[in-house]
Amino acid sequence: MLKGRTAVVTGGTRGIGFAIVKKYLDNGANVAIAGSREETVQKALAQLSEYEGRVMGIWPDLCNPEEVAAAFTRVKERFGSFDILANNAGISSRTSLYEYTLDEFSKILDVNLKAPFVCSQAAARLMKEQGGGTIINTSSMVSKYGQPAGCGYPATKFAVNGLTKSLARELAKDQIRVNAVAPGVTKTDMVAALPTEMVERISAGIPLGRPGEPEDVANAFLYLASDIACYVTGVVLHVDGAAMT
Repeated sequence: MLKGRTAVVTGGTRGIGFAIVKKYLDNGANVAIAGSREETVQKALAQLSEYEGRVMGIWPDLCNPEEVAAAFTRVKERFGSFDILANNAGISSRTSLYEYTLDEFSKILDVNLKAPFVCSQAAARLMKEQGGGTIINTSSMVSKYGQPAGCGYPATKFAVNGLTKSLARELAKDQIRVNAVAPGVTKTDMVAALPTEMVERISAGIPLGRPGEPEDVANAFLYLASDIACYVTGVVLHVDGAAMT
């Protein structure tokens, strides 16, 4: 479905991001894994030896426009195009408002909102030059419902939805589609860090009867990156089993 195309996946070293990387590679794409540190990127690459020649790693500061632009240019030079950006890097928090520090709130804003803006800007410039592309952001079910604590995370994901819809309208003239995927409770390290009783309580409210798997979310990223979705833009696709918090 993606043969000959080039994708960058931020936060691609584990969890949903790594599942997206695998899904894209299995469907013929060349992929650059963007991680926060060289060692985590190299560890991920070591698990992908069967795709040698079609996968590479980058580790720019995602909030630094110059570093991101340089890294994305290297990807295009390596593979010949820049077709897909999956803005998946993100961090969460369950801190109560009463204990929430401005530093913690700012860090979540940086990773979850500033980084997608910086990466989208750099990617769009390359995509416009070549006649189009697609950007897919990772949102969350809590962007719709909120969560009982850690207000910074749902706030940034709500903002990601707004960024997605606005960029879809702005970039359509350049044949750049922009969409988002909003996962529900998914079996990742982030969810594994939650108290068991909390995960059980949340999972009990999922009509499909189970938490999502990373591959469930990766399938949505594949659909939105492919030509099957060539007339889909400005959409926030919920992949949550119809869950509500």
